[in-house]
Amino acid sequence: MTLNEDSEWLINADGVESIQAVVCDLNGILRGKRVPVGQAEKVLKGGIRMPLSIVGVDVWGEDIVGSSHVFASGDMDGICAATGRGALPVSWTLKPSAVVPLWLFKENGDPFLADPRQALAHIVRQYHELGLRPVVASEMEFYLIDAEPDHAEPPISPYTGKRLDSDAILSIDELDDFGQFFSDVYAECERQNVPADSAVAENGIGQFEINLIHSDDPLKAADDALFFKRIIKGVARKHGFAATFMAKPYGMRSGSGMHMHFSVIDEDGNNVFDDGTPEGSAIMKHAVAGLTRGMAESTLLFAPHYNSYRRLRPDTHAPTSISWGYENRTAAIRIPGGNNKARRIEHRVAGADANPYLVMAGILGAALVGIRNKWEPPAPVSGRAYLSQLPRIPSEWGSAVTAFENGSIVSEIFDQDLRSMLIACKRQEIAGFAEQVTDFEFSAYLEIV
Repeated sequence: MTLNEDSEWLINADGVESIQAVVCDLNGILRGKRVPVGQAEKVLKGGIRMPLSIVGVDVWGEDIVGSSHVFASGDMDGICAATGRGALPVSWTLKPSAVVPLWLFKENGDPFLADPRQALAHIVRQYHELGLRPVVASEMEFYLIDAEPDHAEPPISPYTGKRLDSDAILSIDELDDFGQFFSDVYAECERQNVPADSAVAENGIGQFEINLIHSDDPLKAADDALFFKRIIKGVARKHGFAATFMAKPYGMRSGSGMHMHFSVIDEDGNNVFDDGTPEGSAIMKHAVAGLTRGMAESTLLFAPHYNSYRRLRPDTHAPTSISWGYENRTAAIRIPGGNNKARRIEHRVAGADANPYLVMAGILGAALVGIRNKWEPPAPVSGRAYLSQLPRIPSEWGSAVTAFENGSIVSEIFDQDLRSMLIACKRQEIAGFAEQVTDFEFSAYLEIV
């Protein structure tokens, strides 16, 4: 739709009385304003303003204490422009509504590069300057859980009336049990132009995966991933469940990942990762080298939360070593088999809790650094990649923050504003978790020490 068509649709849509004008923050959380539908044109034509600092608040929505982007700078506003995605209809709210995705620009019209979507756009522009286009797809894992308890508990099957109690990888019966939920998910994805592909039951109780179809527009692909997560959560509420994209909602069960697949095509549409062999081209290997060299300092993007690091454990189908290999799901970077023309890289580090814009920017950015410098990767691993002699992905949140802060590759990829805001945000969150005493900790030590 054009802006005028979007505005007209919003005003005339049956029952729609409000618009959620939103930007995506560094944690992948949508923040913004509820606006009467009569102001649709204002929203769509850049008439909404929000503080630039809004993208850098912590996971609880609190300002970062001492941030130069808040009080020291006067907490200045930015211009919120429509991303071009248009108005997305929402049917699971009490009354029909619509979401209009926005992104931030400075007062002078320059992109605000601490906005995660702008950070990804900055990387994509650099590919385009070289006559290249990344082609990106994501695989999204999530859990359906019971909405009533205040802890993760498997849902009750709408078909059997019994609580799920076992892992059911690739179970068709479990997909059938939740068939109406999936039917509504696919309907909402179609309404919001999110290209959902196949669904499977995954390893965990109530865990599922839906793949999103590849796109040669990484911004749209990241949009798709972000709004897919919102669709899953909204439709789950409609059916009386809850849905979570936590990396590890159950300590002893499979975590949820967000695997990213990508290739790169030239101006003639040729896949530059394909050289006619199963091994892939020199350019693909340069990209792999950039990804392996940049992995430790990029881990904060792939595992941004306290809970994220529970997933990155040996023998859990999540990677722990900085490694790559052909058809090897124990490695952090997998080169899938199949037709040479579809040669691509699968990046397996990110959890489902990560921000899709930052994940894609980190992956595409590190690959581009490797391509430009013509770096050579280490030898590919075969067999089990959970080996002690391989370099390790940071396994602790604070270490990942420090690696990101000191990283030379991420400093090439991301603007200083984004890096300083993300570091300050995560350090404030770390401090928040450090102040909490858990029930388990209390019961373990109460009468013992």
